[in-house]
Amino acid sequence: MSTVSEQPRVHDLEGPRPKVPVGTLVSDILVLVKARLTLMVIVTTLIGFLFGWHGPVDAWLLFHTLFGTFLAAAGASVLNQVFEAEYDALMRRTKNRPIPMHRISRDNGLFLGITASAVGVVYLSITTNILAGLLAALTIGTYVFVYTPLKRVTTLNTIVGAVPGALPPVIGWAAARGDTDFECWILFTILFLWQMPHFLAIAWLYREDYRKAGFCMLSGRDTDCRQTGRLALLYSMGLISVSLLPFVLRLTSFWYVPVALLTGVAFSIAAFVFALSGTERAARRLFLASIIYLPVTLGCLVLARL
Repeated sequence: MSTVSEQPRVHDLEGPRPKVPVGTLVSDILVLVKARLTLMVIVTTLIGFLFGWHGPVDAWLLFHTLFGTFLAAAGASVLNQVFEAEYDALMRRTKNRPIPMHRISRDNGLFLGITASAVGVVYLSITTNILAGLLAALTIGTYVFVYTPLKRVTTLNTIVGAVPGALPPVIGWAAARGDTDFECWILFTILFLWQMPHFLAIAWLYREDYRKAGFCMLSGRDTDCRQTGRLALLYSMGLISVSLLPFVLRLTSFWYVPVALLTGVAFSIAAFVFALSGTERAARRLFLASIIYLPVTLGCLVLARL
C-alpha cells in the first residue's frame, strides 16, 4: 500500500504542460483509448455480429456497429485513465501515460472520454438499434463507474470487470438481430471465463505495481500464487466445457469441436503450469496462451457456423 507521501498532488496532474508534437499527440491518443484493448473489443463485437447474422452481411450495418462500439470503448478507456491518473503515476507500467506525464490534462481527457462515450451510444442507437446502444451504455457504466472504483476496494474487482469485458459480442449480436437470445450469452460466458486466467496472469506479473498503487488484487495477497493459480486453472477448465456448448446446441458444425478442445486444453495446461510453479515465466506463457486462444477459438466458431 502506498504512503501518503507517495501520492501525487492534484495540482501536479493539472500543472503546466509542455507543447506536444503532433506525432506524440497521436501516440498519446492511442494510449488514452487503449488501442490494443479497444481493438479486442472491436474484434469480439465483430464475432458477435457475424455469429448472429444470417445470409449476406449488411456491410453498412456492420460498419455502423463497429464504429459505434469503437467510440464507446475508446471513451470508456479514456474515462478510466482520467479517474485513475494519480494511481497510474505510481505504477512503473503506467506512469508514462499522457495524463500522469502532463501531456494531456485531466479536463481534456474528461471531455474526450465523455464525448466519445456519448457519441458512441447515440450513434449505435440511431444506426443499429436502441438495444445495442443500451448495451454499450451498460458496458461503459459498469467499466467506468463500478469496476474502476472497485479496484481499490475488493479483490472481486476482476470478476466484476469481466462483465463489461464480455459484453461486446452481445452488442454485436444485438446490432445484427435486434435481440439477445441465449446464443449470444454463450459468447458472453466464453469471453467472461477467458478473461479470468488472462487478467490473473497480468495481475501476477505486475503485482508489485498494483500493490504500490493501492489496488486490491488477489495477487497482492497471494504470496505463493496458490489461490491465483488455482483460480486460473479452474476458469480455464470451465472454459473447455462452455466452449463446446455451441456444438451441443447444434449452433455450429463438428469441425469446430477439435479446435475448441485443442485450444482449451492448451490454455488449461498453461494455467496448470502457472498454478504449479507460480513463476513469472509461467505467467507470461499463460498470458500468451490466452492471446492465442481467443481469436483462434472464436474465429473457428464463426466459420463453422457459416
